[in-house]
Amino acid sequence: MVTVATKEQRTRHEQMFPVLGAGDIERLRRFGELRRYAANSRLFGAGELAPGLILVLAGTIEITQNDKVCSGATIVAHGPYQFAGELAQLSDRPSLVNADALDAVEALVIAPQRLRDLLVQEAELGELIMRALILRRVELLELGVGGPIIIGHSNQSDVIRLQGFLRRNGQPHRVLDAGADSCAITLVERFAIDRHHLPIVLCTNGKVLRNPGEAELARCIGLTRPIDPAKVYDVAIVGAGPAGLAASVYAGSEGLSVITLDCRAFGGQAGASARIENYLGFPTGISGLALMARAYNQAQKFGVEMVIPDEARLLTCESDGIDKPFVLRVGENDTVQARAIVVACGARYRRLDIANLADFEGSSVHYWASPIEAQLCANQEVALVGAGNSAGQAAVFLAGHARKVWLLARRELSETMSRYLIDRIAAQSNIEVLTRTEASALHGADGQLQSVTWTHRATNEATERPVRQLFLFIGAEPNTDWLASSGIALDEKGFVITGPTAGKGRHPLETSRAGVYAIGDVRCGSTKRVAAAVGEGAQVVAAIHARFSQLSVRQAV
Repeated sequence: MVTVATKEQRTRHEQMFPVLGAGDIERLRRFGELRRYAANSRLFGAGELAPGLILVLAGTIEITQNDKVCSGATIVAHGPYQFAGELAQLSDRPSLVNADALDAVEALVIAPQRLRDLLVQEAELGELIMRALILRRVELLELGVGGPIIIGHSNQSDVIRLQGFLRRNGQPHRVLDAGADSCAITLVERFAIDRHHLPIVLCTNGKVLRNPGEAELARCIGLTRPIDPAKVYDVAIVGAGPAGLAASVYAGSEGLSVITLDCRAFGGQAGASARIENYLGFPTGISGLALMARAYNQAQKFGVEMVIPDEARLLTCESDGIDKPFVLRVGENDTVQARAIVVACGARYRRLDIANLADFEGSSVHYWASPIEAQLCANQEVALVGAGNSAGQAAVFLAGHARKVWLLARRELSETMSRYLIDRIAAQSNIEVLTRTEASALHGADGQLQSVTWTHRATNEATERPVRQLFLFIGAEPNTDWLASSGIALDEKGFVITGPTAGKGRHPLETSRAGVYAIGDVRCGSTKRVAAAVGEGAQVVAAIHARFSQLSVRQAV
């Protein structure tokens, strides 16, 4: 067993830090610019924009942790024919680590745009480099190296909120307990932080944020950047769930200029799934976050501009995108212009109709089950409300951490859940399914849940259990409030109407406004499955190409 583990570790290390051949170097020269760095000079620091992928021709580059925070420990050293960089260099975001020349270095610097060209034009080398970039980010995530540091108490709702935001956006980070971790205590004292103002976040650029919102944190770590209001994109995609990411990948790979927005994180509800086992090509299953992260990286490979988190607030449709582009108002002041709009904003989580629910959201009431929430459930009783596949996946995942999982469902599982999940739940000795049952009361204080009462609908019998973590998977409502004044037709439940019902001659995915399309969960009549959403994302790009071709012919005539 030891030999196998060592071999696997060596294989992954070789994939993360490959040594290129002389022929590979020659093929890469046309993408880069030759530069020289003096011994003991800093190439770039954590929180700064790196010049791009740095291919070492001579000398050694040392990669270290952010020395503004703690140790500045060495992560790796790159020698000749190796390259420095990870996914931040692909997306032209601030670096998560420091890079220094240990001795005189001669290197080929490949800027982010040219790196994307390389990945597309040099298939074999591109695959090798892309795999290394992804594995390096995975390593940083696993080790908690690079990125911001959250300082607070682990059960604080705001700590959980910030930690969840960073995790779902694939951002390495650390959480330090302000009451137990010596580094955290030192930092609190250094910055004279009142403990009542925790949590704080120390960004990689050295800035300190006091309990920031997601948008403020994203700006500080360089996730979001100003949008060029004068640029007219071919396609603007609102929503980065499975449908939006699929449309992004296919549109980008077809050479269209694409901007994709999401108000929270890539992946949507699929990104919160503990395991997806019925998606084609993954017989052993894959976590929703891992699947969506692959799509997110793939979209960036094809040059898609990602704006996350930033919220579309208004769509202006004055001329169907023909004479004038559509205009999206984004956030407080930004605008996006595009020739076509794809609405892929999915749905928002449905909440229980319990008066004091908001008192416990974030700290004890959760709408997804990730390793962050699982840590809170260790050796406890937990309750989960829902009867769909997402609820089933979460119940099985939580059963590996909690002492007992109560699964509350208003109907029989066979009516809404896949058979394989029902069988797996039945095989878990610590999951108990209660059908025809609903959560009816929450009890606790100071934002911490202490017990939950549920009621059997037929007998009206109430049961109270010492449940301190409650998970809600009770469906979702369409996220279409921002379309209210756009003139786009919605059904009685708020879903976007598409196809002939929306207007004569409309494409099956086109809304009542020509040139505006809707895909995924937000569309009326859509199949609520990841594979179906991905299929619609591919299909809508073909529809957009056809529309652009028709417009070109019309304008030529």
